[in-house]
Amino acid sequence: MPVRHALLGLLEQRPRHGYELHRAFEAVVGGEKNWDVKPAQIYTTLARLKESGLVTEEGLERAGGPDKRVYNITEAGREELRRWFDTPVRTTHQRDEFFLKLMLSLASGDVDPLRVIYVQRASLYQELHRLTIHRGEADPESDLAQILLLGQAIMHLEADLRWLEMIESRLDEVRRQPLPTPEIRPRGRPPSRGARG
Repeated sequence: MPVRHALLGLLEQRPRHGYELHRAFEAVVGGEKNWDVKPAQIYTTLARLKESGLVTEEGLERAGGPDKRVYNITEAGREELRRWFDTPVRTTHQRDEFFLKLMLSLASGDVDPLRVIYVQRASLYQELHRLTIHRGEADPESDLAQILLLGQAIMHLEADLRWLEMIESRLDEVRRQPLPTPEIRPRGRPPSRGARG
């Protein structure tokens, strides 16, 4: 629910209308290339926040164009925002598409797992190169938040590359182990007690 809490955080600064919230969100995350949120999602989220009593609609702003609804955070919204700040972010690394691809390549017999690793490694190096250049071009005077975000992404890529090296070094050992197989359960309904007789 990060968009929900981001809107609460932006409204805690001051009341805003939907378009302004969309622009402020993009500014905080460093642009839509980092986190693309559509205006429709902003307005849908605002409607839900209003239904939950976390924001109120304060009125309309008229600036020569169409009327714009101005939203403000409520005390309940501030409490929700404080809870969010006090709760750690859970990252899930258990659902990894590459891991699934690697395991299926081991099971298929038709795909070389080393090739799967090499393809993934090449892609990670390309992304690492792109992000490193992008971080180097950022201005530390005005783009510090962007530099920090890029640094996090670069460190994740470096960790993924080390993980691939570890997998490659142990691939023969993994191949020697039996592949996981599901427990086969009988299909259909269990026999009724009267039928056992």
